[in-house]
Amino acid sequence: MKDDPMNKFYLTFFALLLPMLVWAEAKQHPNIVFVLFDDMGYGQPPSYRADSPFKTPNIDRLAKQGMRFTDAHSAAANCTPTRYGVLTGRYPCRIGQFGVLKTYSAPIIPKTRLTVASFLKGKGYHTACIGKWHLGMNWVDGKPGTENQLPIGARMTDGPNALGFEYFYGFTHARNIGSVIEQDRVVANVKGVENQPLMIKKALQYIEERSGEKKPFFLYFPMCPPHSPIVPASEFEGKSGMAGKEGKYGDWVYQGDHMLGQLMDALESTGQDKNTILIATGDNGAARRPYPPLREAKSSIYEGGHREPFVARWPGRIKAGSVNHDVICLNDLFATCADILGADLPANAAEDSVSILPGLLGKASGPLREATINQAPAGLAIRQGPWKYIAFRNGNRELYNLKDDISETKDVAKANAEVAGRLEKLMQSYFDRGRSTPGPAQKKEFELPFGKSAAKKQNKKNKEDKRSSPKTN
Repeated sequence: MKDDPMNKFYLTFFALLLPMLVWAEAKQHPNIVFVLFDDMGYGQPPSYRADSPFKTPNIDRLAKQGMRFTDAHSAAANCTPTRYGVLTGRYPCRIGQFGVLKTYSAPIIPKTRLTVASFLKGKGYHTACIGKWHLGMNWVDGKPGTENQLPIGARMTDGPNALGFEYFYGFTHARNIGSVIEQDRVVANVKGVENQPLMIKKALQYIEERSGEKKPFFLYFPMCPPHSPIVPASEFEGKSGMAGKEGKYGDWVYQGDHMLGQLMDALESTGQDKNTILIATGDNGAARRPYPPLREAKSSIYEGGHREPFVARWPGRIKAGSVNHDVICLNDLFATCADILGADLPANAAEDSVSILPGLLGKASGPLREATINQAPAGLAIRQGPWKYIAFRNGNRELYNLKDDISETKDVAKANAEVAGRLEKLMQSYFDRGRSTPGPAQKKEFELPFGKSAAKKQNKKNKEDKRSSPKTN
């Protein structure tokens, strides 16, 4: 039997077939591209507000080709906390992160925590982050250069590469947009106006390169527009058609939208669009630019601070031109990716992430989320159905019925004490359990509610314990 020619044939055949089957299975998994605008107001794309003066033809094109969500929210009303939520699937208030980081800020995501990038990498994806990081890095030589410019050759650790991204090309945050980092080193210092053309060029190159590879890819593209500095390239000057002070800002919005269009075109030209889930959204509201009927703007706990445009396309799977009114959160990227792959998540990962795949595929039989927490420097809000309960850090409480009052003009907490009490209890339970999704309770790192002296003392102790704990390499 050992020397049977047919046995040798079958062994050889299956030895050749197995790699092909593995390759075929990997390619069945879709590519995932997540485009994050910076400070994009809900009312800026015309597909979200018909009388918008801005031009965003590619967001609007994506909405026609896929699904437009009307009640999508970032986890926070400012940059850093939202990005923490996107990558970890956790509410950033769990670590007490309410502000934004600076050039030399230490990383806020430990290397031991699973991110959507490290999860997908472990499932056979190639992973890349191209653009604005804003989640902290450790600089090998302390604080090289200045807050606004890092010297070429300066090296950092514990950045994107340590959290699951095989490739990184970008910058720390908007304040030093000119210092370009590749992998773990500063490779160039450019003018602010030159940065975004470099970022999109690298992203297009990445898409082109991946088209010839066997495994799927995850591209996280956090751009700068329309966040300051407002530096549209010369080719976009006047393209918005807006006059006066808003003209340059409108051109910057248009440039960001144009980059989205370039990504869409690159996926199509390389034949990857049909097997790619493309999501475009924003990290928080527009800076100092409220768009009624939503109240206020960036950094506000009211709707203008965290309700975002959110459009998703997956040809043949997501119905073109569809609209979804479910409440979702940017944190949901993580659980959605796991659901797409049919994979289970560890108990200590993505604790506040819910799969929106049933909604994307038009198969949801009820609300996608039990409730959703949003944050701003002033406090927290919990949303369930039409009700939005706000717990301010100064101890004040407010309740709004968004179905009747989308502009949040009438606080109805006194008339609906039972609802307010129920939502505060639910929010507290989410923090006591260390998660808002089903599963075993996790460690609590930050005490709530706000305004209680005992909680403030415990938070201070938690920070001191973290500082005294030995750091891992």
